[in-house]
Amino acid sequence: MATNITWHNGLTRAERSELRKQKGATVWFTGLSASGKSTIAVALEQHLLKHGLATYRLDGDNVRFGLNKDLGFSPKDREENIRRIAEVAKLFADSTTIALTSFISPYKADRQIARDLHADAKNDTALPFVEVFIDISVEAAEKRDPKGLYKKARAGEIKEFTGISAPYEAPEKAEIHIHSEKTSVEEAVVIITQYLQDRELIPRF
Repeated sequence: MATNITWHNGLTRAERSELRKQKGATVWFTGLSASGKSTIAVALEQHLLKHGLATYRLDGDNVRFGLNKDLGFSPKDREENIRRIAEVAKLFADSTTIALTSFISPYKADRQIARDLHADAKNDTALPFVEVFIDISVEAAEKRDPKGLYKKARAGEIKEFTGISAPYEAPEKAEIHIHSEKTSVEEAVVIITQYLQDRELIPRF
């Protein structure tokens, strides 16, 4: 751990927000593989961008193949994966960008670390952190299985696969709880957008 570093103050978040005419926040999607997290996050990103809001989505495609390509799927590596993602999301949120993260993030403790990082953010006040639980049964997720991952996990080809050979600890107090078996992508986007508007994190449009 580095010890010879010092925090250097620059623009405050309030000043940056005033200049960019936008607030930053992290919207943290969690749920089983094939729950619909990424599909909803993509649709929400497009919706917010269409209305002129700076938004960026972090998911396995742009993190696991780059920043976190050195990590596997052991509990320790999963913990470090989520810690790094949380730190990056916090930077985006601090820049007054809306960060959308779409990861299984199966452990409550790791998601709490992500939340706490935003609560402890320097430069003004805590950063908004919105947990979105995309809820689906393992049985329904297996029926979807667009990448064939559940089939491989059942066959023992994938070790420590969440929901099959590794646990998923569902959120108990997520800000938003969406049952993806009953809610369309479009409806989910409306629900999340409404929540962000009601908390005055984004304007009404």
